[in-house]
Parts: sequence; C-alpha cells; structure tokens
Amino acid sequence: MPQHIALVTYLVRDYDEALQWFQNALNFTLFENTDMGGGKRWVVVGPDPCSGARLLLAKAAESQQTAQVGKAAGGRVAFFLHTDNFEHKAKTMTKAGVRFLEPSRQEAYGTVAVFEDLYGNRWDLLQPKT
Repeated sequence: MPQHIALVTYLVRDYDEALQWFQNALNFTLFENTDMGGGKRWVVVGPDPCSGARLLLAKAAESQQTAQVGKAAGGRVAFFLHTDNFEHKAKTMTKAGVRFLEPSRQEAYGTVAVFEDLYGNRWDLLQPKT
C-alpha cells in the first residue's frame, strides 16, 4: 500500500478563529468539524480536496502547548503552500489581510515569498517551476 502524509497537527488558540483565518485568508476547504466532547473538536482543513496533506487544527489545551502556538518550526518556514498562479494568489491573500514578510523572488525551484499566518508561523507561497 502506498504511503502519504495525510494530516499535520497545527496548534491553535481557538478553533473558530483559526478556521475563519484558513478559510478567508487562504481559501482553504473545511473537510471535517466534529465535536469530540470536553471542548475538543476534530477540525481538518486543506487547500484542495484532491491533493496534498491537510491540517488538523488542535486547540492548545495546557500552558506548555499554548506557549508553542506560532512556533511550528522555531522561526523557520514551517509550511509550503503551492500555487499555479503566484501573482493572483499573493494578491488575493494580501487583500484578505495576509502579511508577506518579503517581496516575491525567483529561486531555482520557482517563485516564492514568505508570509505569516495568524499566529506568526512562517509559510512559503510557492509556484514551482514546471
């Protein structure tokens, strides 16, 4: 059986705040939102129903977890969002309030720019070279 990474845990302060940001700022799809009881939910979002890993939004439940919200990769880029139209995607994200930390640049692997999510995690918006 082939393997693939299906879900990556993404720590959030609040389910609804994070869900709203991913849907509005990145145009992600909500795939599942199930109440697990005790204040826990199984919330899965992702960019496309047909490709890539999805994020499992996990509410920080204790002070140690809360301290890690926004520190997914210790200040490095943690996530890579691919697009086939960099200029259009960057423009719509900017209109939605996403903060890019740099102008776009050309690299050997494609067009890229770093942006921050609502918690300060860094992402690459990347249009790979074909």
